[in-house]
Amino acid sequence: MTDAPLGAPIDLNADLGEGFGHWRLTDDEALLSVVTSANVACGFHAGDPSTMRRVCDLAAERGVRVGAQVSYRDLAGFGRRAMDVEPRELTDEIAYQIGALEVFARSAGIRVAYVKPHGALYNRCVHDAEQAAAVVEGVRLAGGEAALPVLGLPGSRLHEAAGAAGLPVVAEAFADRAYTAEGTLVPRREPDAVVTDPGTVVKRSLMIARDRAVTSIDGQRVEVTARSLCLHGDTPGAVGLARRVRNELEASGVRMVAFT
Repeated sequence: MTDAPLGAPIDLNADLGEGFGHWRLTDDEALLSVVTSANVACGFHAGDPSTMRRVCDLAAERGVRVGAQVSYRDLAGFGRRAMDVEPRELTDEIAYQIGALEVFARSAGIRVAYVKPHGALYNRCVHDAEQAAAVVEGVRLAGGEAALPVLGLPGSRLHEAAGAAGLPVVAEAFADRAYTAEGTLVPRREPDAVVTDPGTVVKRSLMIARDRAVTSIDGQRVEVTARSLCLHGDTPGAVGLARRVRNELEASGVRMVAFT
């Protein structure tokens, strides 16, 4: 387990490579100057071979860790639509996505350092033990003896399955997503699920990093022990917001260090 104690450094991760062909959603080059870990789309919710290669090359140049952001096969829905996938098929698809990114990571002189599910798959694996186990088996299949860390929500079924399989787990928190009182993310279909006010995002980032807590959507204090802080790369003004968050964290004495 890699939950961080009070005063520990924190990682800043963002979802990158979220484009396809001529369509680009994230400013990868700018964000790679800010984050310490990059969750790279592997072609199922976004991303394509050229994008994956470009992001890996840039990440290698800047010393940013690269992780595989795996998803349900859902380009049209950006991986955010609920899907039912047979466990064996899901395992194979997870391994396939990690393997695809690993080719481009190796060509850049680095390796895939961790795995993080995206969107609907991330949320499904919080509660669904069967889907979580299928994802973990895919990580094991692709990683072999490397025992790739799994980045996800603390207390999730995903982390339970990863821990049982002997894979390191890394707890993350979200500065720009609303939380329930139970410590899970408010579904995007509900009002105010995404926190858009920059000042609020910065305040929440500081609270997560220094106090290991966040305020839920109904005003309750929720304990959140996380080694990594996520900012979404597809948020309007994501680059400026990420820079502001990092600057404020460092100014308050929080060290930004990748978890791998």
